[in-house]
Amino acid sequence: MHIDLTGRTALVTGSTQGIGAAIALALARAGARVGINGRAEQRVADAVAELAREVPGAELVPVAADVTGEEGAARVAELLPEVDILVNNLGVFGAADPLEITDDEWRRYFEVNVLAAVRLTRQYLPGMTERGWGRVQYIASDSAVVIPAEMIHYGMSKTALLAVSRGFAKKAAGTGVTVNSVLAGPTHTGGVEDFVYELVDRELPWDEAQRAFMREHRPQSLLQRLIEPEEIAHMSVYLASEQASATTGGALRVDGGYIDSILP
Repeated sequence: MHIDLTGRTALVTGSTQGIGAAIALALARAGARVGINGRAEQRVADAVAELAREVPGAELVPVAADVTGEEGAARVAELLPEVDILVNNLGVFGAADPLEITDDEWRRYFEVNVLAAVRLTRQYLPGMTERGWGRVQYIASDSAVVIPAEMIHYGMSKTALLAVSRGFAKKAAGTGVTVNSVLAGPTHTGGVEDFVYELVDRELPWDEAQRAFMREHRPQSLLQRLIEPEEIAHMSVYLASEQASATTGGALRVDGGYIDSILP
Protein backbone atom coordinates (compact mmCIF):
# COMPACT_ATOMS: atom_id res chain seq x y z
CA MET A 1 0.00 0.00 0.00
CA HIS A 2 1.43 3.36 -1.04
CA ILE A 3 0.34 6.24 1.17
CA ASP A 4 0.94 9.74 -0.16
CA LEU A 5 0.10 12.67 2.13
CA THR A 6 1.66 15.34 -0.07
CA GLY A 7 -0.25 18.60 0.31
CA ARG A 8 -1.64 17.71 3.74
CA THR A 9 -0.71 19.53 6.94
CA ALA A 10 -0.50 17.52 10.14
CA LEU A 11 -0.11 18.47 13.79
CA VAL A 12 1.14 15.87 16.26
CA THR A 13 0.97 17.00 19.87
CA GLY A 14 3.74 15.91 22.20
CA SER A 15 5.92 14.98 19.25
CA THR A 16 9.44 15.68 20.50
CA GLN A 17 9.88 12.11 21.73
CA GLY A 18 8.38 8.65 21.99
CA ILE A 19 5.26 7.68 20.08
CA GLY A 20 4.60 11.27 19.00
CA ALA A 21 8.04 11.61 17.43
CA ALA A 22 7.60 8.29 15.62
CA ILE A 23 4.23 9.40 14.24
CA ALA A 24 5.63 12.75 13.13
CA LEU A 25 8.51 10.98 11.37
CA ALA A 26 6.19 8.56 9.60
CA LEU A 27 3.84 11.34 8.46
CA ALA A 28 6.80 13.34 7.13
CA ARG A 29 8.05 10.28 5.23
CA ALA A 30 4.58 10.01 3.67
CA GLY A 31 4.94 13.58 2.38
CA ALA A 32 2.90 15.55 4.89
CA ARG A 33 3.87 18.96 6.23
CA VAL A 34 4.17 18.26 9.96
CA GLY A 35 3.87 20.50 12.99
CA ILE A 36 6.23 19.35 15.74
CA ASN A 37 4.87 20.22 19.16
CA GLY A 38 6.36 20.47 22.62
CA ARG A 39 6.46 23.01 25.43
CA ALA A 40 10.14 23.98 25.24
CA GLU A 41 11.44 25.84 22.18
CA GLN A 42 14.88 24.23 22.29
CA ARG A 43 13.46 20.74 22.60
CA VAL A 44 11.17 21.37 19.66
CA ALA A 45 14.08 22.77 17.64
CA ASP A 46 16.16 19.69 18.44
CA ALA A 47 13.33 17.38 17.40
CA VAL A 48 12.83 19.28 14.13
CA ALA A 49 16.56 19.06 13.39
CA GLU A 50 16.56 15.32 14.03
CA LEU A 51 13.54 14.75 11.79
CA ALA A 52 15.11 16.88 9.07
CA ARG A 53 18.14 14.58 9.14
CA GLU A 54 15.90 11.53 8.92
CA VAL A 55 13.74 12.94 6.10
CA PRO A 56 15.76 15.37 3.96
CA GLY A 57 13.51 17.95 2.37
CA ALA A 58 10.64 17.39 4.78
CA GLU A 59 8.52 20.44 5.57
CA LEU A 60 8.50 20.72 9.35
CA VAL A 61 6.89 23.46 11.43
CA PRO A 62 8.18 24.08 14.98
CA VAL A 63 5.16 24.49 17.27
CA ALA A 64 6.49 25.32 20.73
CA ALA A 65 3.39 25.71 22.90
CA ASP A 66 1.76 24.16 25.96
CA VAL A 67 -1.44 22.82 24.44
CA THR A 68 -2.88 21.95 27.86
CA GLY A 69 -4.08 25.55 28.21
CA GLU A 70 -6.15 27.97 26.15
CA GLU A 71 -3.21 30.31 25.60
CA GLY A 72 -1.07 27.50 24.21
CA ALA A 73 -3.85 26.31 21.93
CA ALA A 74 -4.23 29.84 20.60
CA ARG A 75 -0.50 29.96 19.95
CA VAL A 76 -0.76 26.73 17.96
CA ALA A 77 -3.55 28.25 15.86
CA GLU A 78 -1.29 31.21 15.04
CA LEU A 79 1.50 28.91 13.86
CA LEU A 80 -0.78 26.43 12.07
CA PRO A 81 -4.08 28.12 11.14
CA GLU A 82 -5.23 25.12 9.11
CA VAL A 83 -4.61 21.47 9.90
CA ASP A 84 -5.78 18.50 7.84
CA ILE A 85 -4.51 15.77 10.16
CA LEU A 86 -4.71 16.26 13.93
CA VAL A 87 -3.01 13.60 16.05
CA ASN A 88 -3.78 14.13 19.73
CA ASN A 89 -0.85 12.24 21.17
CA LEU A 90 0.13 14.31 24.21
CA GLY A 91 -0.30 12.50 27.50
CA VAL A 92 1.08 11.88 30.96
CA PHE A 93 1.21 8.57 32.79
CA GLY A 94 2.59 7.05 35.95
CA ALA A 95 1.95 4.49 38.67
CA ALA A 96 0.24 5.50 41.90
CA ASP A 97 -1.67 3.97 44.79
CA PRO A 98 -5.27 4.69 43.78
CA LEU A 99 -6.21 5.64 47.33
CA GLU A 100 -3.46 8.26 47.43
CA ILE A 101 -4.16 10.09 44.16
CA THR A 102 -5.19 13.62 45.07
CA ASP A 103 -8.01 15.62 43.51
CA ASP A 104 -5.43 17.87 41.85
CA GLU A 105 -3.74 14.88 40.25
CA TRP A 106 -7.06 13.53 38.96
CA ARG A 107 -7.72 16.94 37.43
CA ARG A 108 -4.22 17.10 35.90
CA TYR A 109 -4.67 13.77 34.14
CA PHE A 110 -8.03 14.84 32.76
CA GLU A 111 -6.80 18.25 31.64
CA VAL A 112 -3.62 16.97 29.96
CA ASN A 113 -4.84 13.69 28.50
CA VAL A 114 -8.41 14.62 27.60
CA LEU A 115 -9.25 18.31 27.66
CA ALA A 116 -6.20 19.36 25.61
CA ALA A 117 -7.33 17.02 22.84
CA VAL A 118 -10.93 18.24 23.04
CA ARG A 119 -9.76 21.87 22.82
CA LEU A 120 -7.68 21.26 19.69
CA THR A 121 -10.47 19.26 18.09
CA ARG A 122 -12.87 22.16 18.64
CA GLN A 123 -10.25 24.41 17.10
CA TYR A 124 -9.56 22.46 13.92
CA LEU A 125 -12.62 20.31 13.20
CA PRO A 126 -14.75 23.17 11.76
CA GLY A 127 -12.12 23.96 9.13
CA MET A 128 -11.82 20.30 8.20
CA THR A 129 -15.56 19.94 7.72
CA GLU A 130 -15.73 23.14 5.66
CA ARG A 131 -12.98 21.82 3.36
CA GLY A 132 -14.65 18.41 3.19
CA TRP A 133 -11.57 16.45 4.29
CA GLY A 134 -9.81 15.81 7.56
CA ARG A 135 -8.43 13.27 9.97
CA VAL A 136 -8.63 13.48 13.76
CA GLN A 137 -6.91 10.88 15.90
CA TYR A 138 -6.63 10.27 19.62
CA ILE A 139 -3.77 8.11 20.83
CA ALA A 140 -5.45 6.12 23.57
CA SER A 141 -4.19 2.99 25.28
CA ASP A 142 -5.00 -0.58 26.19
CA SER A 143 -5.43 0.93 29.66
CA ALA A 144 -8.66 2.48 28.39
CA VAL A 145 -10.17 -1.01 28.38
CA VAL A 146 -7.97 -2.99 30.76
CA ILE A 147 -7.63 -0.54 33.65
CA PRO A 148 -4.37 -1.20 35.54
CA ALA A 149 -4.78 -1.17 39.32
CA GLU A 150 -1.68 1.01 39.62
CA MET A 151 -2.82 3.50 36.92
CA ILE A 152 -6.53 4.09 37.48
CA HIS A 153 -6.28 7.82 36.84
CA TYR A 154 -4.44 7.20 33.57
CA GLY A 155 -6.92 4.51 32.51
CA MET A 156 -9.80 6.86 33.25
CA SER A 157 -8.37 9.51 30.96
CA LYS A 158 -7.84 7.07 28.10
CA THR A 159 -11.34 5.62 28.47
CA ALA A 160 -12.64 9.18 28.22
CA LEU A 161 -10.76 9.59 24.93
CA LEU A 162 -12.71 6.69 23.43
CA ALA A 163 -15.96 8.48 24.25
CA VAL A 164 -14.60 11.79 22.93
CA SER A 165 -13.48 10.13 19.70
CA ARG A 166 -16.79 8.40 19.08
CA GLY A 167 -18.73 11.57 19.86
CA PHE A 168 -16.73 13.81 17.54
CA ALA A 169 -16.97 11.16 14.81
CA LYS A 170 -20.76 11.54 15.02
CA LYS A 171 -20.41 15.32 14.89
CA ALA A 172 -18.35 14.96 11.70
CA ALA A 173 -20.72 12.43 10.11
CA GLY A 174 -21.06 12.81 6.36
CA THR A 175 -18.48 15.59 6.04
CA GLY A 176 -15.49 13.69 4.67
CA VAL A 177 -13.74 13.96 8.03
CA THR A 178 -12.90 10.81 9.97
CA VAL A 179 -12.31 10.60 13.71
CA ASN A 180 -10.72 7.58 15.37
CA SER A 181 -8.80 6.51 18.42
CA VAL A 182 -5.79 4.21 18.54
CA LEU A 183 -5.49 1.73 21.38
CA ALA A 184 -1.74 1.52 21.81
CA GLY A 185 -0.40 -1.38 23.84
CA PRO A 186 2.63 -1.35 26.16
CA THR A 187 5.17 0.58 24.09
CA HIS A 188 8.94 0.94 24.36
CA THR A 189 9.72 4.60 25.05
CA GLY A 190 12.11 6.36 27.40
CA GLY A 191 9.27 7.17 29.74
CA VAL A 192 8.10 3.56 29.75
CA GLU A 193 11.62 2.39 30.57
CA ASP A 194 11.44 4.55 33.69
CA PHE A 195 7.99 3.16 34.46
CA VAL A 196 9.19 -0.44 34.02
CA TYR A 197 12.00 0.18 36.49
CA GLU A 198 9.49 1.52 39.00
CA LEU A 199 7.89 -1.92 39.03
CA VAL A 200 10.84 -4.33 38.62
CA ASP A 201 14.37 -4.64 39.99
CA ARG A 202 16.43 -1.63 38.82
CA GLU A 203 19.55 -3.78 38.82
CA LEU A 204 18.27 -5.93 35.98
CA PRO A 205 19.61 -5.31 32.44
CA TRP A 206 16.97 -3.78 30.18
CA ASP A 207 16.12 -6.93 28.23
CA GLU A 208 15.59 -8.88 31.45
CA ALA A 209 13.67 -6.01 33.03
CA GLN A 210 11.36 -5.80 30.01
CA ARG A 211 10.66 -9.52 30.09
CA ALA A 212 10.04 -9.41 33.84
CA PHE A 213 7.66 -6.48 33.44
CA MET A 214 5.65 -8.21 30.71
CA ARG A 215 5.59 -11.50 32.63
CA GLU A 216 4.59 -9.98 35.97
CA HIS A 217 2.48 -6.96 35.01
CA ARG A 218 1.25 -7.54 31.42
CA PRO A 219 1.05 -11.36 31.15
CA GLN A 220 -1.91 -11.29 28.75
CA SER A 221 0.17 -9.74 25.95
CA LEU A 222 0.26 -12.08 22.96
CA LEU A 223 3.26 -10.23 21.54
CA GLN A 224 5.17 -10.87 24.80
CA ARG A 225 7.33 -7.82 24.24
CA LEU A 226 6.96 -4.08 24.28
CA ILE A 227 5.70 -2.52 21.06
CA GLU A 228 8.08 -0.20 19.22
CA PRO A 229 6.83 3.38 18.61
CA GLU A 230 7.06 3.03 14.83
CA GLU A 231 4.56 0.18 15.01
CA ILE A 232 2.01 2.60 16.50
CA ALA A 233 2.99 5.15 13.83
CA HIS A 234 2.09 2.74 11.03
CA MET A 235 -1.53 2.71 12.20
CA SER A 236 -1.58 6.48 12.60
CA VAL A 237 -0.32 7.04 9.04
CA TYR A 238 -2.90 4.61 7.68
CA LEU A 239 -5.71 6.44 9.48
CA ALA A 240 -4.41 9.72 8.04
CA SER A 241 -4.56 8.38 4.49
CA GLU A 242 -7.09 8.37 1.69
CA GLN A 243 -7.15 4.59 2.02
CA ALA A 244 -8.80 4.90 5.46
CA SER A 245 -11.71 6.98 4.18
CA ALA A 246 -14.32 4.48 5.42
CA THR A 247 -12.76 4.03 8.87
CA THR A 248 -14.33 6.41 11.38
CA GLY A 249 -15.76 6.29 14.87
CA GLY A 250 -13.48 3.37 15.65
CA ALA A 251 -11.07 2.33 18.37
CA LEU A 252 -8.31 0.54 16.48
CA ARG A 253 -5.96 -1.73 18.36
CA VAL A 254 -2.17 -1.78 18.11
CA ASP A 255 -1.89 -3.59 21.41
CA GLY A 256 0.03 -6.77 20.65
CA GLY A 257 -3.05 -8.78 21.54
CA TYR A 258 -3.01 -7.38 25.07
CA ILE A 259 -6.75 -6.67 25.27
CA ASP A 260 -8.42 -10.04 25.84
CA SER A 261 -11.55 -9.53 23.76
CA ILE A 262 -12.63 -9.72 20.15
CA LEU A 263 -13.90 -6.14 20.27
CA PRO A 264 -12.51 -3.27 22.39
